Amino acid sequence: MMETALTRLVGVRHPIVQTGMGWVAGPRLVSASANAGALGILASATMTVDRLREAIREVKSRTGAPFGVNLRADASDAGDRVRILIEEGVRVASFALAPSAELIAELKEAGVVVIPSIGARRHAEKVAAWGADAVIVQGGEGGGHTGEVATTVLLPQVVDAVRIPVVAAGGFFDGRGLVAALAYGAAGIAMGTRFLLTSDSTVPDAVKARYLAATVRDITVTTAVDGLPHRMLRTELVDSLERSGRARALLHAVRRATGFRKLSGLTWRQMLHDGLALKHGKELSWSQVLLAANTPMLLKSAMVDGRTDLGVMASGQVAGVIEDLPSCGELVERIVKEADETLKHLESLRSAR
Repeated sequence: MMETALTRLVGVRHPIVQTGMGWVAGPRLVSASANAGALGILASATMTVDRLREAIREVKSRTGAPFGVNLRADASDAGDRVRILIEEGVRVASFALAPSAELIAELKEAGVVVIPSIGARRHAEKVAAWGADAVIVQGGEGGGHTGEVATTVLLPQVVDAVRIPVVAAGGFFDGRGLVAALAYGAAGIAMGTRFLLTSDSTVPDAVKARYLAATVRDITVTTAVDGLPHRMLRTELVDSLERSGRARALLHAVRRATGFRKLSGLTWRQMLHDGLALKHGKELSWSQVLLAANTPMLLKSAMVDGRTDLGVMASGQVAGVIEDLPSCGELVERIVKEADETLKHLESLRSAR
């Protein structure tokens, strides 16, 4: 065990978080992560409200350890999802976008630990002032929507700016990274791609093979999918979207949106609301708004259906250095052992003086 402010806050054995990845972080992966002593986070954005409740109960049937649920604070049904977390006794609520002060207060009043993910110092300061219990700080190396500032630059900025536990994300995959994050002042690390590439992940084998075969140069940041910087594996679809004109991109977006609307149960109005919420003042075309609303469908094509030719594969840069598929238990045990060995090595350097 390695006790930090994070482990004390959420009640896990190790300062490691498995992030809430859409179509990836389902009950099996979350419960395996929790049983390994990490904080597993269930991804809810790709679930209907009813499925979210079922998934929470499934995780609870598989583990007695603490776990969390990731929410989109700007989703049209965010309030309904928050009430489910409270009713089902979920320990932690994480957010991909900063939740409002009112939402944080509602969760905290119910005893739920609130941990937003942020990508800038000012965002960390804002949610800390609103009462967030901790923050996950993702640097530019992280998968999915990402910023331009590297973790090694962003992390110390945030640690110095707030007085709540800071969890480092973006570029972590082993025990050395955990020790490095702790040295910067973080209370733990969060990993997405590394947990995706485990035997407990339900991602199809062919997709995992595509990740394992990738080099660090095969992972790119593109705005072609939804108008926002998005780190993913470079694929035929990504190349096609980057070459497409607006008319072709809009047709592609409408087809994808139709499929996601049927799957999610959302209305066109709700989908456009969610897509527009991602603009954050940016100039997006209608095709990008639609793609932003149904990016989960693009992810599903790869992560569930195994169609690497039709889907997008969000990925951190660490995919280029990952070579195996351990179980969550083996992965966490390895990271903790490596961290312990690294700390002993550093102590030996100090003792040698």
